[in-house]
Amino acid sequence: MRTFCPSCKKHTPHSVAIYKKGKERASSWGARRQARRKSGYGGQKFPELIRTAKTTKKATLKLKCKECNKEVMRKGMRLRKAEITQ
Repeated sequence: MRTFCPSCKKHTPHSVAIYKKGKERASSWGARRQARRKSGYGGQKFPELIRTAKTTKKATLKLKCKECNKEVMRKGMRLRKAEITQ
């Protein structure tokens, strides 16, 4: 994909990948905080989401410049399935 590179400051070819979230750490501050909130009498701090309104997710694109090898994220569009073809 040929698009603007903020590092090179010009349009260059980029390789495209779909961003995927990494594995969350079980001992991270947010996980420890959530566990502390859920423990004891009273349960969940906020109501657990049962019915979701959206049927799709926004796919984030990971663009890597082929000249300077810098990666930049681009907010994707809302779609059911993102597929990269060559």
